[in-house]
Amino acid sequence: MNGTEAEEDEGYLHVAGVRYEYRRIGAPAGGDRPTLVLLHEGLGCVGLWKDFPDRLAAATGLGVFAWSRAGFGRSDGIVLPRPLDYLEREAPLVGPVLDAAGIGRCVLVGHSDGGTIALLCAARPDARRIEGVVTMAAHVFVEDVTIAGIEDARQIWEQGALRERLRRWHGDNVDGAFYGWCDTWLHPGFRAWNIEAALPAVRVPCLVMQGEADQYGTAAQVYAIARQVAGPAEAVLLPGAGHAPHVDAPDAVVSAIAGFVSGLAVGEGQ
Repeated sequence: MNGTEAEEDEGYLHVAGVRYEYRRIGAPAGGDRPTLVLLHEGLGCVGLWKDFPDRLAAATGLGVFAWSRAGFGRSDGIVLPRPLDYLEREAPLVGPVLDAAGIGRCVLVGHSDGGTIALLCAARPDARRIEGVVTMAAHVFVEDVTIAGIEDARQIWEQGALRERLRRWHGDNVDGAFYGWCDTWLHPGFRAWNIEAALPAVRVPCLVMQGEADQYGTAAQVYAIARQVAGPAEAVLLPGAGHAPHVDAPDAVVSAIAGFVSGLAVGEGQ
């Protein structure tokens, strides 16, 4: 992609010996406006965002960048089991990926695990490039409904159809992606996982969204985030939407994000 086009760029980045697949849509990196950086869910990857990045780019006029974390999509694989603090370990890896992609100012947009990672990134001392955070179905503690939902997903996985659907997107990473997520969340030691202590260090504006019919979490997650971050926060519960509000209610989600970033003075350098 050259400096005058607003099209698509995709391929691989190599960071600290790890190969990550990525896709960039819209404005090129290095401009005077922030990039929307998408952080995928626990079973997600670049491809599973489908047309959501394109819709965000069209609605906001901003560039959108997505990549698959290690163990997902066509990125390099991982060795299981994942550590119980795997989300905390992912947060410091975001900055080097953005550096490799030439991304400075940004707004993080995270779904589920990605939303949790976005909050942890914004809480870090080196978070100066982050101008805002959007979460969709993020978790900051473990609920009974979360465990029940993952147990249901494991049963569906064992029947085989889910594995075949996900193989299309994850290829050889498909088993590691599923078991790395499922086995970690269902580990007895993970019930004590909680990142609420990190939230007061999040000083940027936050848009906190969740579907009212989310099968993996209650509205308590939304209110815990909005109440405890230090920056201004807007809580949005989307009627009829489940765990993937950008899939179930895409128009409402894109509109909410467009409104949020328009309020960040995104055209001004800082």
